[in-house]
Amino acid sequence: MTTHIPDADRTAWEQAGVRLDLDGELATVTLCDPGRRNAQTPAMWRALAAVGRALPGTVRVALLQAEGSSFSAGLDRAMFTPEGIPGETGFLQLAASSDADLDAAIASYQEAFTWWRRADLVSIAAVQGHAVGAGFQLALACDLRVVAEDVQFAMKETSLGLVPDLTGTKPLTDLVGYGRALEICATGRRVGAEEAVAIGLANLAVPAGDLGSAAKDLAAALLSAPRAAVIETKALLQGAGGRDYDAQRAAEREAQARRLRDIAGL
Repeated sequence: MTTHIPDADRTAWEQAGVRLDLDGELATVTLCDPGRRNAQTPAMWRALAAVGRALPGTVRVALLQAEGSSFSAGLDRAMFTPEGIPGETGFLQLAASSDADLDAAIASYQEAFTWWRRADLVSIAAVQGHAVGAGFQLALACDLRVVAEDVQFAMKETSLGLVPDLTGTKPLTDLVGYGRALEICATGRRVGAEEAVAIGLANLAVPAGDLGSAAKDLAAALLSAPRAAVIETKALLQGAGGRDYDAQRAAEREAQARRLRDIAGL
């Protein structure tokens, strides 16, 4: 459908490997560089961040998917080479920069991963094949994950002498617990579909051919509930980990009071 988003922006995003399609209250964001297994670059991260900023306020559900056999093979390894990626600051150059510049660079990369959990929408990642490193963290950035039976999650940063720094450590720990999160990150091992569902990393696993329809069915189910009720519920659940039992009870009462008054037109 047509939107107010300029064609030049859409073209630039697609050149960086990201496509945005809008259909009413559903936004579909597609990683569209299958020839490179959707390897991630700073240009892709800038595009993802820009897509998040450009979403119309009417969007309620954001569906993240990827073309090809892999969701994302992770970071483009050229970032580690002396030559780097043309037009980008390579990691060797970043390492030699000031503390402030290095911190600012990583913060800018993280912007691609932060908006998926914002309060006014629910995000779904549909994940097939390899979701490695930055790819794993992009899937973790979403609220929900539907995976194909061939999925292989792996956090390879530690194996490279690095740490996961694209917002993945918090959701991973929240989902699977500290001990399992440490083991997955420190070993860099693969987590398949069956285990992902069993440990709470994925909501649902389906045959690869059914991944797209399963994700769309979940999006439709989310869109069927009143928006304000979903937003209030998401806020309650997001904040539950930081509240004790009585504080959560109070938050529930406050949220319900808002809903009742809104329904009553008060």
